[in-house]
Amino acid sequence: MAGHRAFLILMILSIGCTNAVDEPRFSITTKRDDDKVEFQFRADTTVISVHSPFGISQTVIERIDEKWPDTVTLRLHLKALENFQITNGNVTLHAAVSSHTDDQMVRQWKDSKEDSPLDSKSPFWMEVRMVGKDGESMTTIPLQDGYFEILLPRAFFDDNPKSFTVNWIDFYR
Repeated sequence: MAGHRAFLILMILSIGCTNAVDEPRFSITTKRDDDKVEFQFRADTTVISVHSPFGISQTVIERIDEKWPDTVTLRLHLKALENFQITNGNVTLHAAVSSHTDDQMVRQWKDSKEDSPLDSKSPFWMEVRMVGKDGESMTTIPLQDGYFEILLPRAFFDDNPKSFTVNWIDFYR
């Protein structure tokens, strides 16, 4: 009888521990020990927040599930973003936000071809926003307690890569 009771309790606990909303699962590898990666899930959207105290680093994000969520957004909690690179092994996307002018221009290019910038018509175009701690858009660098929000293009995931690697530099030193 005690064995059945223990089995019943174990079954109830295991049901309570299942993932009711089927949140995507990922494996994370960071270059630096003090980097922190957090996830937020909403419907078919995954927001990946990266905190990098040093400001120069890398993370590898590998999917455990069969496919990537429909929408993936990165939030890089940095003061600036002078260099951004994301690769899935087949495609490499780059971005840079100017930090030395009053106009925070965002430049984007693909596969190290900086002389061939992407425009908003490209399937690999990334929406890049500077966001303050209040959630409002920012226009000045350095960001104070804000982040760079990057909506990754669906075309980046077309071949359903197993993982992608993100590299960033806040300020060149």
